[in-house]
Amino acid sequence: MTLTHTASLDQGKPKFSELLAQPEVRQRWEKVRKYFFLRESTYDMSNRCNLRCDGCYYYEGEKQFAVENSSVEAWRQLMRDEKKRGITYVVLAGAEPSLVPERLEVCFQEIPLGSIATNGLKKIPESVGYKIHISVWGNDETSFRVRKAKDLLIKQIDNYRNDPRAVFVYTFTRNNIDEVREVAGGLVAEDCRLTFNVFSSPVGYAGPLRHDEESLKRVQAAMMALLEHYPQNVLFSAYNAMAHTHKSSLHDLYTCLYPRQNRSQDLGLGRSFRQYRADLNWDRSAACCVPDTDCADCRHYASGSAVVTARLFRHAQESATFKSWLDYVDTYLAVWVMGYPKGENLCAEPVSPPGT
Repeated sequence: MTLTHTASLDQGKPKFSELLAQPEVRQRWEKVRKYFFLRESTYDMSNRCNLRCDGCYYYEGEKQFAVENSSVEAWRQLMRDEKKRGITYVVLAGAEPSLVPERLEVCFQEIPLGSIATNGLKKIPESVGYKIHISVWGNDETSFRVRKAKDLLIKQIDNYRNDPRAVFVYTFTRNNIDEVREVAGGLVAEDCRLTFNVFSSPVGYAGPLRHDEESLKRVQAAMMALLEHYPQNVLFSAYNAMAHTHKSSLHDLYTCLYPRQNRSQDLGLGRSFRQYRADLNWDRSAACCVPDTDCADCRHYASGSAVVTARLFRHAQESATFKSWLDYVDTYLAVWVMGYPKGENLCAEPVSPPGT
């Protein structure tokens, strides 16, 4: 989620001022550039969860064994230290953050910009003014099979209907593509907003949720259809669909900037990003927005919010890719930042990522 405003264009390519010649493009650029100050880190708030889902990232690797720090004052001090370090945006995840509301309150008091990733089974107090991302993995029948939770979508909607913080995140697996119309229709009927994620396998996962090229094509088609059908409720763009369903992973397309893959400590995420475990420690060699993801299969929406948005230079080589990049940034800000309104997309059709 780190943006850069540095743009130096090659000889023969359009000048940046030429890319901004159209009023709607300049207006969008001016809108998104105000948020270039965002600097994120992520935090596992708890090692407990009230669900146990097939393919869960948290219960892979070593982080699940961290001893949970339950001191509210220790969390407050961590946030104060993070603010001094230049962090302006926090992503609170876990296991399940809703189980520790007092820690969420403290984080919000110290750093008021951020988001929480939750399964939505338990409502987070309205006094915590972060964006809340509610994970949806299919209809209730599928949720019961994969997440062992009965009537989960009904409970999620009951908890977050008419809540301006809430964004429902539908994660496409290989097996739930055809269910998305039913789920999206139900969410839209309740005037909920939704965006899309693509299941990205944890390291070593070879189960039935993992995508192949055929399923990725079907996911892109479903995304585009819903984007066209529900433009007021679906927070997405054609370029989001292209970037996250490409046969190549985000790491292969854009080169990941998170410390786990990025050895540089000089600039951007390589210098500022940390992924704290529930014991308030962090490990640079494992620091990633979704740790223990198989990087060769990474198409996660959270990863893209930093990996794609940071690549302004690559996208500022011609008009269509630059407009697509603006759509992507506009989408990610609407999904991740309270009070940021999604604008009308500038590009209606997917364009290929630069260099492909």
